[in-house]
Amino acid sequence: MPPPSKTTRGRGAESNASGRFESRQREAFDDGCNETDEVPTPLRTTMTAEKARVIISRNDSPDIGFDRSINPYRGCEHGCVYCYARPAHAYMGLSPGLDFESQLFFKPEAARLLERELAKPSYAPGVIHIGGNTDPYQPQERRLRVTRQILEVMAAFHHPLSIITKSALIARDIDILGPMGQAGLARAAVSITTLDRALARVMEPRAATPERRLDAVRRLSAAGVPTVVMFAPVIPGLNDHELEAVLERSAQAGALSAGYVALRLPREIKDLFAEWLVAKRPDRAERVMSLVRQMRGGKDYDAEWGKRMKGEGPIAEMIGQRFKFARRRHGLDRILPPLDVTQFRVPPRAGDQMDLFG
Repeated sequence: MPPPSKTTRGRGAESNASGRFESRQREAFDDGCNETDEVPTPLRTTMTAEKARVIISRNDSPDIGFDRSINPYRGCEHGCVYCYARPAHAYMGLSPGLDFESQLFFKPEAARLLERELAKPSYAPGVIHIGGNTDPYQPQERRLRVTRQILEVMAAFHHPLSIITKSALIARDIDILGPMGQAGLARAAVSITTLDRALARVMEPRAATPERRLDAVRRLSAAGVPTVVMFAPVIPGLNDHELEAVLERSAQAGALSAGYVALRLPREIKDLFAEWLVAKRPDRAERVMSLVRQMRGGKDYDAEWGKRMKGEGPIAEMIGQRFKFARRRHGLDRILPPLDVTQFRVPPRAGDQMDLFG
């Protein structure tokens, strides 16, 4: 493998190779410049408004726990090098590498579209998962408030939801999520991949620190929001040794349950991750990739349903057993009650005739 290009400060990927659908491929190379030459302009984040026609996405994947979701953003500034959503950026004519972290899209009409879809007479309520692809609370949400507006619509319709993030910004919306959680209408999941702040900094450069995520779990739980902690992804040889510690700290913070997902390296991610390992953890790069392949039948990744989330083989089985015992030890193996779809109702709009018997 060629040596990676110079790291862009504050970003996760080491390179920006062309997307797989592009007719022309670009690749970084050493042009002879050295550290005494002019420093290139830092990479800036751009936000582009996306004109969507619908906001609720549907899926029928048998190993995903929801059939409908909302993704307020495409791309993610958190820059997690392992993110399984990276390959989707190729459909936009962009790189799953640095473009994914810096050229982002948002849906300014998301709340209006959601209100319109939920108000349709034919709509049948079901739990909507927010953030199934990219994080709904990435840094730009503080300014754009797209996720906040979606939650406001969900609350008005008494519509059940689940939401996942690795950002402490979710605590901003406790005024909405708290009452919904207490009413059986909301559940939150917080991803905690490591307790090692140094590892988090290079692996998830713009995400909240581990301690801030634990604080978000604490605040959500105290507000009455049933909160799950996701130890995801489990990366053998890199963070798997932290499994028990993460679950212990999560239980202490008030989490009610926990889950895990093994590292997934579909399409371009396998090269991005291997490149990142060589640059950031060269002493263990070969071992980590060897262990990953041992969990994937000798390949970098196996997309087969039923295997892609946990892997297979002795290493995958050992991780599964460790997780099972740790979850039980810390009381995180409880089954949470289903979210309540029976409370759903379309709120009256200005000018609507009042229901005499309502």
